[in-house]
Amino acid sequence: MTVSGRRQERLRDQILTEVAEIITLELKDPRIGFVTVTRVDLSGDFHAARVWVSVLGEEKAQRETLEGLSSAAGYLRHEIGHRLRLRRAPELTFVLDHGVQDALKVESLLEKINRQS
Repeated sequence: MTVSGRRQERLRDQILTEVAEIITLELKDPRIGFVTVTRVDLSGDFHAARVWVSVLGEEKAQRETLEGLSSAAGYLRHEIGHRLRLRRAPELTFVLDHGVQDALKVESLLEKINRQS
């Protein structure tokens, strides 16, 4: 792995940790429900970060949570820049991660198949 690759990986991990902490401890937006930050994709030039989140609840709660996170993106970006001492913090975009829900569906289907056998 190259130096820039290690730096990108380290920065991704730091952003994930900080965003998760800020969402959990500091954001007071009532639209934001129970959120888990699952991963962060960082552009090669470090100017943009896609933050993947899993949200507990129905589709409406998920949509409202994404709206709340999107409206807090500027604050989160500022805090990330300050906490990680970045000259230019990446622009944050929040994306819903359906991986957990899909895994639960597969598990449920497998249980159903096993009961029928």
